[in-house]
Amino acid sequence: MQDRRDFLKSTSLLSAGAIVPTFLARTALAAPNSSSATGGKDTILVVVQLTGGNDGLNTVIPFKNDLYAKYRPTLKIPVDRIRKVDDSFGLHPSLAGLHGLLEDKALAIIHGVGYPNPSQSHFRSMDIWQAASLKEKLTEGWIGKSLKQMNAPAFHVANQNESAPLALTGSPARVPSITSIEDFQLKMTAATGADKKDQKTLIEDAARVGKKPGLLDFVSKTALNTYAASQKLQEIGKNYQPKSPYPQNNALGNRLKLCAQLIDAGMGARIFYVAIDGFDTHANQGGVQGAHANLLTQVSEAIAAFYKDLAARGHKDRLMVMTFSEFGRRAKENGSRGTDHGSGAPMFLVGGQVKPGLIGEHPDMEKLDFGNLKHTVDFRQVYAAVLEQWLGVNSKDVLDGEFKAIDVLE
Repeated sequence: MQDRRDFLKSTSLLSAGAIVPTFLARTALAAPNSSSATGGKDTILVVVQLTGGNDGLNTVIPFKNDLYAKYRPTLKIPVDRIRKVDDSFGLHPSLAGLHGLLEDKALAIIHGVGYPNPSQSHFRSMDIWQAASLKEKLTEGWIGKSLKQMNAPAFHVANQNESAPLALTGSPARVPSITSIEDFQLKMTAATGADKKDQKTLIEDAARVGKKPGLLDFVSKTALNTYAASQKLQEIGKNYQPKSPYPQNNALGNRLKLCAQLIDAGMGARIFYVAIDGFDTHANQGGVQGAHANLLTQVSEAIAAFYKDLAARGHKDRLMVMTFSEFGRRAKENGSRGTDHGSGAPMFLVGGQVKPGLIGEHPDMEKLDFGNLKHTVDFRQVYAAVLEQWLGVNSKDVLDGEFKAIDVLE
């Protein structure tokens, strides 16, 4: 008959990383029990990647500039449909959720973000944004390097079979890619259902260390706390009721809801990374309605629900959501009623402490560079602000140089 020591070994409990993501093994002992516990008020960054090159000119619209309508005879948004930000700029009509956050003073809009000599390649430009570097060879990401200073875990909340982004490479421990709370379930090695039940009972008995202190002679405290953290997440997944409804049939919303569950669980993670694809709108982009409008609706509704959910749970002032895309689109529409690869596009920041409204200078519509809008803000200035002002990270080490941070906080 197998003794208790060998039996527990067969569950791989002594090697916690074989049960659940390394994230839990590394943080189970130190994680706060709630958002009010020590460490629970650390700031959180949620990065939303708009993959494909979002058309910034139809996202934040310079409706007062006559060149906008001239450049976009079929794609222009009628002035009476634009959601006004001020007397010169407005948001696409599909961005109702984000416009509502603007009215709540929780949305910052950064004009004309890009980098020098912009690449028109999806892959190269995305690598540049994710590495925060223009070097020819890019092997580490800006978030991965940041995590070395933060001593905190992160999550990539992904679609099925979605690869981890370069942005997370370089972290002192692998950032887990997860698709659901079920990714944290305890995994048993027993062959039969009865054996698995016995293993689970024994592990749960071991977790009650006050009743069975002798088990600590051969079961590590870290592994037991890892298991307890896994169980905690399972319960949260079952019982979580959003404080604000998430949009139906919205994949981005589902991923942000998972982020909300993990944030509210108080597990210690401070950076979350999600993506939504489809922004490469070369043909039939649409104006008020169409492919681009549908994408913006998904983004707007998902982020607004996520922010409202966490704000209602007391996380408003520790949350920042940041959107980016690898490039914008050309100022002029093409012959296929779409837009081609460009540069100089807006970024959004959402949170209870962001500086609301427009930040920076919009690109000059008259001074195009081979059809591209020239950037007015280097994206590394935005990263520097997020790193220095929000995450408490020395940006010089992350960005391979000094970039003057723009003012993004109140």
